[in-house]
Amino acid sequence: MTAPAVSISEQDADALGGDDSILMRQRRDHARLDAMMNRCLSEDLPPGELDAVWTDIVQLVFSHAFAEETVLWPLLRRVSPDGEELTRQVEAEHQAVNDLVARIERSPDDPRRAEWIRQAFALIRQDIRDEEDELLPRLRTAFDGRKLRRVGAAWEAVRATAPTRPHPGVPRRPPGNALRGVPLGAFDRLRDLAPGSGPAARRASLAAAGVAAGGAVVLAVRSARRHG
Repeated sequence: MTAPAVSISEQDADALGGDDSILMRQRRDHARLDAMMNRCLSEDLPPGELDAVWTDIVQLVFSHAFAEETVLWPLLRRVSPDGEELTRQVEAEHQAVNDLVARIERSPDDPRRAEWIRQAFALIRQDIRDEEDELLPRLRTAFDGRKLRRVGAAWEAVRATAPTRPHPGVPRRPPGNALRGVPLGAFDRLRDLAPGSGPAARRASLAAAGVAAGGAVVLAVRSARRHG
């Protein structure tokens, strides 16, 4: 692929529509992920902190990607002639990360775990480069700062209800990803916050959270489409 414009990594906040624009929100998440991956691989990381850092990475990776697939990539397919090709490639990268992290999560004691984590980080870094150099500059070309900020708010709303763990069977595109991903996102967040809750409490909370999350996703996606 050939970049159509300057990478968002080389532009300041004003050029990207302001601190609350989707482009700045994406760049901040990417920088945070990069720092956490470096920390996870650091030889100075205390053994007891490795699992905590890994969990933080997983939660951010999957909530971030789900919001992209729900809000950003449908917009890109509408405004860019090569949006279908570009988003298909990034969706394949997301699926590869999903599959690999699911394997890591299923096999905590496997001697290959450290190598699998390095492979996952390489995939995530490639995904970040493709997004910042190829996909996101096209959104900057298509939308003014005000629209980029509105899209950013919609993306943030979806991310707040998104899955935080790998679910390889969830589709990569709307509406299938929302129909299957939103209830899973509610359940993921219950496990993140209250892993010791009993099954009855989890089921009740899941039902309530799923309804609220579904409503938030619908409103956010409608908002993004209106301003596309």
